[in-house]
Amino acid sequence: MLLEKLREYSFRLSELPPPGYDRTPIRWLIQLDRQGNCLGFVTTTSGRKKDRGKFFLAPAVMKTSGVKASLLVGNGEYVLGKPRAKSDPERVARCHEAFREEADACARATGLPELEAVRHFLATLNPSSLPLPADFDPEMNLTFEVEGRLLIDLPEVREYWAQKQAGGDGEDTCLVCGHRCQATDRHPVRIKGIPGGQTSGMALVSANARAFESYGLEASRIAPVCRDCAERYAKAANALREREDSRLVVGPLLYLFWTREEAGFNVASFLSQPQPAEVQELLLAAARGRPRSTADPLAFYAVALAASGGRVVVRDWLETTLGEVKDHLARWFTLQNLVEWDGSEGSPYGLFTLARSVIPSKGDMQRDLPPNVPKVLLKVALQGGPLPSWLLFQAIRRNRAEQALTRPRAALIKMVLLSQQSNFQEDAMVRLDENNQEPAYLLGRLLAVLEQVQMLAVSPKATLIDRFYGTASTAPASVFSRLLKGAQAHLGKLRKEKPGAYIALQTRLESIMGKLTGFPKVLSLEEQGWFSLGYYHQRAWDRAQAKDRKAAGEPVPDEALFIPENDISSQE
Repeated sequence: MLLEKLREYSFRLSELPPPGYDRTPIRWLIQLDRQGNCLGFVTTTSGRKKDRGKFFLAPAVMKTSGVKASLLVGNGEYVLGKPRAKSDPERVARCHEAFREEADACARATGLPELEAVRHFLATLNPSSLPLPADFDPEMNLTFEVEGRLLIDLPEVREYWAQKQAGGDGEDTCLVCGHRCQATDRHPVRIKGIPGGQTSGMALVSANARAFESYGLEASRIAPVCRDCAERYAKAANALREREDSRLVVGPLLYLFWTREEAGFNVASFLSQPQPAEVQELLLAAARGRPRSTADPLAFYAVALAASGGRVVVRDWLETTLGEVKDHLARWFTLQNLVEWDGSEGSPYGLFTLARSVIPSKGDMQRDLPPNVPKVLLKVALQGGPLPSWLLFQAIRRNRAEQALTRPRAALIKMVLLSQQSNFQEDAMVRLDENNQEPAYLLGRLLAVLEQVQMLAVSPKATLIDRFYGTASTAPASVFSRLLKGAQAHLGKLRKEKPGAYIALQTRLESIMGKLTGFPKVLSLEEQGWFSLGYYHQRAWDRAQAKDRKAAGEPVPDEALFIPENDISSQE
């Protein structure tokens, strides 16, 4: 199904590479005259050492560990017989001979004088006498230009290569188009740009060991696909990857999105960098129940690709409609709606930020982020449904490890808790809920108030959050009595030095404590989530109150606007 839909998309591309061709970096053009004499080498780059050259549409083959030459383009070993540092001289000779045979066959078939010039050049080649560039590197690709004409661009060359790659009729049935065909042994175009994968690209369908073979079928013939379909699906995938509005990279995964027809709705931007105005319009459309546009019934597709060795792995596949995607995206942004750290209106998060919140702040996304995290986030964003409890565990564990709660992680915790409820109000848990009687939520609020008491009284270098957040959020009974006892001394100091702050904080403590019947010995995973939200909501509310007083011209101590340095949510 995936290959069929990618092939279908390929017919919408106006600049699909010719059959048998692919975008290839070429560092040097070997200039020849009509007689095949070398006039020199022209570089296609600015001269940077690692620059592999300008990309051209050139004949392509699926390279393996064996010898396989392309037509009129290749590295220094194939084109000139110039070995790389650790190459086997005998293998280099075979590579160059294979390249000559391909050029000879094309020259005979087309009868082009330009190809005869190349044949003469290769037949009389003396690598030691060539005027090679000073920065020549046999790793880089070369091709030919005869009297200003780039040979790989000639229509006769393209037609010859297309016919050769197509092959004849066979006894196979293509799994993509359903036509009788000669299945290609190796799919000719690699899929590129997958995080952690080979820069030259990787195969989606292949088998290189007996364990992967069946019924005597080897290589790519285990899933027979004709040459045309094999090219089209891979070129379509590469074209989607090159467009910013149809790709998204999160950690080790590459996501591709497309619709059966052009719809003008950029799903990738909603998932990567959602703009508040666009999100608000999406939410309003869902709330008002406005009629869908004519594009909404369009088929929508999404695929998650990852690298595994030298192969492409399909991590997830989605086929739905654009209307369904819009509905689920509206729910997705409703779930994550949360006030900012200072109590102001919250801004939406992209998939990257939410996924990033469950790994260390200095962690590496490709190495440290489990592939299932972005996968399940994107699935719920586009398909709806609940977020799993193991994702809540990941967020809670990161809170304990860092002894801090960031806004992205608080939003993720809220999303998990609400998504598991069959019905929830759109404004649920967006900000402080003084009517919430959940003990764990009240304990989180209590910890935030005790932190404020400490900060206003003594401004310590290490707050009680730095020391006790992990214990308070998991085993409240073991720590809250001690924290309340320590707060009494701080409240006594505030009563003498800052009576206004004392009255406000004492009233707040009494309000929360009056709703608690005791301190639980342990909190469940779900209760730890509510604890986190209670702490975040109370702290945001406190900062909002202090900000409002400061805006009204009332004296407010700097400590009242305290923002921990390790709270990255305050810096986003």
